[in-house]
Amino acid sequence: MRSMTGYGRATSVIGGHSLTIQVSAVNRRTLDLTVSLPKDWESLEPVVSEQARRFAARGKVHVAIELTGTAAAEEIAWDEAAVAGTLGKLAALAAGQGIAFHPTPELLWQIANSRRKPAGLPAAEAAEAEVLDALDEALHGFSVMRAKEGEALLIDFLARIGALRRLVEAVASRAPQVAPAYRELLFKRLREAGLELDLGDDRVLREIALFADRCDISEEITRLRSHLDQFAALLKSEGEIGRKAEFILQELGREAHTVGSKANDLAISRHVIELKNELERVKEQIANVE
Repeated sequence: MRSMTGYGRATSVIGGHSLTIQVSAVNRRTLDLTVSLPKDWESLEPVVSEQARRFAARGKVHVAIELTGTAAAEEIAWDEAAVAGTLGKLAALAAGQGIAFHPTPELLWQIANSRRKPAGLPAAEAAEAEVLDALDEALHGFSVMRAKEGEALLIDFLARIGALRRLVEAVASRAPQVAPAYRELLFKRLREAGLELDLGDDRVLREIALFADRCDISEEITRLRSHLDQFAALLKSEGEIGRKAEFILQELGREAHTVGSKANDLAISRHVIELKNELERVKEQIANVE
């Protein structure tokens, strides 16, 4: 099991530049992958996306690839032609206004810095192999973090499954007592109403039989147990499990709702309320699982 939340980072050096790759992800029902690259490397986006998809099936995943120049790469990187052109224009402007123009070292420094050449980036094709190697390192760190968080989630889920099983078994143990309890209540009400009916009266027996049929939840109990078994097995399986887990939880919720509406018993209703509350907690948590 893997969490959808994760982070990985890797650094490298390419052509005198510092390369930094960061991979981060948060919850999302489907895979939403975005990649940011230096403009000159936009052609690498397809291969970067393809490699990232091998490590994530769900979540909002962002891959940020940044390249910064080192001090050596930026040393004496001015555009001399542009500096000379700017000085020429300033001299012409001063002459047109009848002002003597005497450039100072400070002015030259300011113009030179404003016209500094950006350090040239390596071509995308030449940098591709190194970029993908660094990306692989970042993605493995990202995957390790997701796996560790997944282990913690699994422990929590197994504890919650235990609580769900106990609630289902509490409902199952109470269910056989519902019809007899209704029978006693029915006889009590008949006596209080002054109606003396034989316990073997067909009308009484028919009413009890109809009630027992309406409140029979044996099939729902069987399905609840089966769904919990499937859920527990799924949590321990490999690969993407989030979507299937959401479906099983949805089915568990439907069965619990049916039990609550059919049982017509206060004790069972209380157990069903607790069951639904616990299912909601599991649903909130499963949203973090890939």
